[in-house]
Amino acid sequence: MLISLEKINKQYTVGGEVVKALDNVSLGIEKGEFLAIVGPSGSGKSTLMNILGCLDIPTSGKYILDGITIEKAKENELSTIRNQKIGFIFQNFNLLTKLSAIENVELPLIYRGVKQGERRKVATESLEKVGLGERVHHLPTKLSGGQQQRVAIARALAGNPPILLADEPTGALDSKNSKAIMELLKELNKQGHTIVIITHDLEVANLAKRVVQIKDGKLANVKVGGKK
Repeated sequence: MLISLEKINKQYTVGGEVVKALDNVSLGIEKGEFLAIVGPSGSGKSTLMNILGCLDIPTSGKYILDGITIEKAKENELSTIRNQKIGFIFQNFNLLTKLSAIENVELPLIYRGVKQGERRKVATESLEKVGLGERVHHLPTKLSGGQQQRVAIARALAGNPPILLADEPTGALDSKNSKAIMELLKELNKQGHTIVIITHDLEVANLAKRVVQIKDGKLANVKVGGKK
């Protein structure tokens, strides 16, 4: 089991009132899965993504990621775990506009202390993997939205993390580019990458192999995706 969540609860205090964002959530994700977590705004899916991504820790419950007990980790340990175990893909791409595609992809490798020659080799291979081998030196402003998301996916792949965590990966794209990005994620999954996407769009979610719905902080209707 790559990811194991056991009875996860997350509470916030807002205006003196306790708000339960996640309510007794349990979920297992095997290596090589392609899972979609789908729910409307306010359902708890963003909170769940933050916990899965080690950006936050649960109020109670147990989270094990690739053999590491997350809720016991200190902040510097969580930073290392994020850098080594998780490739993040964001709705708004989060690319640095003054850096070329290849320089953006190299960033997580710089944080890992990878030498320049190896960084350039890995970044080039990652961009080729997502179909941007001929645009490695383009600035993000010279790329379409779909191409920018491909750069973001290449950046997530660069460190070869065990899991790719995608937050609304098609949210800023039109229907044509959305379909292309989902096809790319499906292909990466076939190559062995474990992928978890967070989305409000059930049509997008159904392109995954397994769909989990979240509502009012609780998981419901765990099912196999409708389209392979």
